Amino acid sequence: MNSIIHLENLHKSYFMGNQEIPVLKGISLDIFKNEYVALMGPSGSGKSTLMNIIGCLDTPTSGAYILNDKDVSKMADDDLAEVRNQEIGFIFQQFNLLPRLTAAENVALPLVYAGIGKKERMERALEALKKVGLADRSHHKSNELSGGQIQRVAIARALVNNPSILLADEPTGNLDSKTSSEIMEIFSQIQEAGNTVVLVTHEEDIANYAKRIIRLKDGLVETDKLNEHLVV
Repeated sequence: MNSIIHLENLHKSYFMGNQEIPVLKGISLDIFKNEYVALMGPSGSGKSTLMNIIGCLDTPTSGAYILNDKDVSKMADDDLAEVRNQEIGFIFQQFNLLPRLTAAENVALPLVYAGIGKKERMERALEALKKVGLADRSHHKSNELSGGQIQRVAIARALVNNPSILLADEPTGNLDSKTSSEIMEIFSQIQEAGNTVVLVTHEEDIANYAKRIIRLKDGLVETDKLNEHLVV
């Protein structure tokens, strides 16, 4: 079985003056197509740094990162940006929607950068909004939507490019518990439809929606287990 994400002895250090601060200290793991994985760990464990590397927002200091058979660990920024646009759908805690645009226009944004014509952009945006149950809100702007609806728009935007991986960073951090479980239900449906989902969270109840939980501590994988407490 081919892994979609293959990390081998990944290290990442930051430098302050002459001082080297190691954050990731040799991480090796594989994530396979159609897996649903949660990355967990306390503040300072390295999970955000690891997420940035998996999302091609940053590169490792040493070690290999193979994404969909491409070695992205030593790519230049422009090449990384291209891989990011093609392979990865991001969902952030802050939503990052543009307030002047409608839901459909926000969802279509990644397709503008991909050079796709307007008619096809809007068709694909509506299709993505349908997947998150928001087709009837496509012409609403973000100030006319609830927090949960805004996060659904953000998920649709992440899906619109048909990415290999959906990467969600604390996706329910700004939502109440009822809305959070509705959003997590959508991720489960997306994964069941064939997508690979990687979720970064510090909340146990959110991680419990994933089928596999990887815990980081001090820049290393502490545990990597299938989830025995799957939310049903």
